[in-house]
Amino acid sequence: MNIPNDVKYTKDHEWIRVEGDIAYVGITDYAQEQLGDIVFVDIQTVGETLAAGDVFGTIEVVKTVSDLFLPVGGEVLEQNDRLADQPELVNQDPYGEGWLVKIKPAADADYEALLSAGDYKALINA
Repeated sequence: MNIPNDVKYTKDHEWIRVEGDIAYVGITDYAQEQLGDIVFVDIQTVGETLAAGDVFGTIEVVKTVSDLFLPVGGEVLEQNDRLADQPELVNQDPYGEGWLVKIKPAADADYEALLSAGDYKALINA
């Protein structure tokens, strides 16, 4: 299972990678493995400013639909448009081509509340 050290994690199995003043958000390799084949990603929050823990979209597999939670507060700038035609990218490359949204984190974004790779491994018993 892939658990990169260059991202932070939530207990809800989302990840965030900060690159300058923008951050990428997605679901973890563990989450996509547990969900199974992803068939649809629905994100309707582009342009909205949300708080940490707010739902920013949903992800659908054959059997269920799961909410997606923002790791830190901020403005949702962009969704990964490639997922409209290729939702399987989340399964194939959850930390790369399968990212879900780009956000502009709030000035007071609390990264300390997030889990390190080691903490996340302990959470999922990896």
